[in-house]
Amino acid sequence: MTPLSLDGLAALRGRLLERRTQAIEAYRAHLRPDTLLTALRRIADDQVHELLRIHPLPKGACVAAVGGYGRGELYPGSDLDVLVLLDRGPDAADRAHIEDFVAALWDVGLEPGHSVRTLAQCRHEAAADITVQTALLEARWLAGSRKLFQRFRDQMQADLDPREFYLAKRTEMQQRHVRHQDTPYALEPNCKEAPGGLRDLQVLLWLARAAGLGATWKDVARTDLLTSVEFRTLRRAERAFKRLRIELHLLAGRREDRVLFDLQPRLARIYGFVDQPHRRASELLMQRYYWAARVVCQVNRLLMQSLEERLFPLPQADTDIDDDFCIRRDYLALRRDDAFERNPALLLRVFLVMQQHPELQGMAAGTLRAMWHARRHIDQQFRDNPVNQSQFLQILQQPRGIVHALRDMTMWNILPRYLPVFRRIVGQMQHDLFHAYTVDQHILMVIRNLRRFTMPEHAQEYPLASQLIADLDEHWLLYIAALFHDIAKGRGGDHSQLGEAEVHRFAGRHHLPREQTGFLEFLVREHLTMSQVAQKRDLSDPRVIHEFAARVGSQRNLAALYLLTVADIRGTSPRVWNAWKGKLLEDLYHLTLAALGGARPDTGTILALRKDAAAAEIRRMGLRDESRDAFWSQLDVAYFLRHDANEIAWHTRHLYHCFQGPNPVVRARVLGQSEALQILAYAPDRNDLFMDICTYFDRHGQSIQDARIHTTRQGWALDSFIVLLPEGDRDYRAHATLIEHELLAALSAPRPTPQPQPAQRRGSRRSRIFPIMPSITLQADEQGGNWRLSVTTADRVGLLHDLARVFTRHGVNLKMAKIMTLGDRVEDIFILQGSILDQPRGQLQFERHVFDALTTEIPPGARPLFQPASPPLPTS
Repeated sequence: MTPLSLDGLAALRGRLLERRTQAIEAYRAHLRPDTLLTALRRIADDQVHELLRIHPLPKGACVAAVGGYGRGELYPGSDLDVLVLLDRGPDAADRAHIEDFVAALWDVGLEPGHSVRTLAQCRHEAAADITVQTALLEARWLAGSRKLFQRFRDQMQADLDPREFYLAKRTEMQQRHVRHQDTPYALEPNCKEAPGGLRDLQVLLWLARAAGLGATWKDVARTDLLTSVEFRTLRRAERAFKRLRIELHLLAGRREDRVLFDLQPRLARIYGFVDQPHRRASELLMQRYYWAARVVCQVNRLLMQSLEERLFPLPQADTDIDDDFCIRRDYLALRRDDAFERNPALLLRVFLVMQQHPELQGMAAGTLRAMWHARRHIDQQFRDNPVNQSQFLQILQQPRGIVHALRDMTMWNILPRYLPVFRRIVGQMQHDLFHAYTVDQHILMVIRNLRRFTMPEHAQEYPLASQLIADLDEHWLLYIAALFHDIAKGRGGDHSQLGEAEVHRFAGRHHLPREQTGFLEFLVREHLTMSQVAQKRDLSDPRVIHEFAARVGSQRNLAALYLLTVADIRGTSPRVWNAWKGKLLEDLYHLTLAALGGARPDTGTILALRKDAAAAEIRRMGLRDESRDAFWSQLDVAYFLRHDANEIAWHTRHLYHCFQGPNPVVRARVLGQSEALQILAYAPDRNDLFMDICTYFDRHGQSIQDARIHTTRQGWALDSFIVLLPEGDRDYRAHATLIEHELLAALSAPRPTPQPQPAQRRGSRRSRIFPIMPSITLQADEQGGNWRLSVTTADRVGLLHDLARVFTRHGVNLKMAKIMTLGDRVEDIFILQGSILDQPRGQLQFERHVFDALTTEIPPGARPLFQPASPPLPTS
């Protein structure tokens, strides 16, 4: 037949587009996902048949739909997966015919994913790749030789070993889950591939088909693998995920299975969600998503275990544990199917039994099913029962299995029902730019971190935390504190104070002693305090340490707060924790411990002790006292109070012989075990010096964590920086040498030339979709003549440079900077001096320019009006 002309191709493309548009419009009217998927499949089938009339295949061949297309589902952005099956190897003419057909598919806009194989090749590929075998098992005849297709189907079925197929698909599913962080609660989940997504449901149908139980959910429901309630629940979840995937494809205009931040607000509008006072519409949408994903995870686990029991039957006899439970096939089973109905208290005791029998591989499918259906018995009467209250506390007090128990209790909706306040934050999104998990998953991560502190295998990773938790009596109370520390998120107001009230109610209901109740209230109320002091305050100031010590009150409170703080930060996101934050927290812990032990020296005593310690270290370097004193004479009291003895000795070693000039000095050293870089920059002071140094670090992707700015009596700047390398770069020693060379060259120029501003990039995609409105607070510092500028905003390259330009423009001197980077969010503190800040009009102008520097990345429609001295946003 004559190939299509350009006009003919255009006509086919036009008809295809028109029919697809009509199908989508019909879907919009009725919102029936299966109807749309079937309509798109039929449209594609018709186009394939029409093209085959124009480009016929070799004699004896056939065309089959495979994969999702073979299953009869075609999403708006999906490829057209087709198999050209041959009864023999193709010759040159055959290849030409097939290439013409495939090219025509592309020309009309069907975007095929095609393969050309003989029956023997299909068998070989299926044996080598479980993914290929699965796709071929779903093959559907489209055109050509039915006889060849039937031979192909029969051979695929004959080659299928249900047991091997089950083991391969289970391994494949486990690997896929690991690629998606093994959780359905990702902030941008893949609705097809992530745990709890469509693929988990498809795996179950593939396995049921391989086991001879049927190819549809109705077929499976006729067996004893699904109850009618489970079938209806599963079908609702499946329809919800199909609709979501359709909407994602339509919104993106292509295949897109990730629920991206960019798409979440638009999806929320499509689904009819609206913003609430303290929650975005997109958060409500995602919470609904997580609830559906959890249902799929439950059904997947239930049916996978049921299929395993059916495919791998064992004649092993039951071993009784007690009157209610037994061990069956190494799984925990109920001795009576209606045990939970007869005695709902077993809904908690089942987790205790699991913890007390580590030889168990898990709960039997029947136990899981019975528990899932009996969860409705967890009501207020259940919560008020002293037996149940005691069992819940016992779960937290066990020597093993706590995290696993709490995760399973959450998965099977036991914990959210027992603690209704926890139910409110299941699937609760956090758009603060640094949490990588939903609130409930973050809480479980914090408890996991606390548990790791108790394990010898993690002692090297957490040496101080492991030591402290071993010495802390009743450390199980930390798990309760972790459970409640963020439980009031999403309500508005101070979640620490609201959480304190919730843990007080919990302690009262569970009859905890007054001392334990006060301990829990303290930890929940103050769970942010230690991090804020360590990262935002000057730890060299005795007043800061004494104020914090007074707030903590005791060594036990201090140890517990340190443990909770470390576990909390490390449970937010892999990007938030770093060794420098760990060092700051350890320093604050040790300084506060000394203060609680009665060490309360005044400033004069601290100054003398610090000088003595630095002098002793300098003598060990072989330097003479006269050389040291000559350099120290150029430094004032503030310098010695702001730097510890080791830093003073390090500065002295490199500057004692050249502090009178004329050349700048740059030195860098690695802190700890490649934790950070400390950089010393000594150069003639000028207004734009800090800006130029920031430009250098920005240009190389290095993040300033701490800056201490000092000017000697001779007018030279003695600046010290703590810097982190870009994520993934750990070669601190090589960078130390490079910085010494390059930064020195920049500072040694005869006349400082304007440094090129770092290439500006927009903030992260997440910060653009869910912007944090910048906040600034300017107030007089405790020390006379200084001002404290607090800044909260989304992070971006060049941010410090822009702020430094504002400081330079207004003649404001930076005395110290504390930089706290939390993922894509920064909370920075600057200690400033400048005559303009003492004038109300100048202060207002300065604040406005700082605010303008922060809002360069905020979409104009979202930018708030400038409000001077606005309070900072709460952190978490």
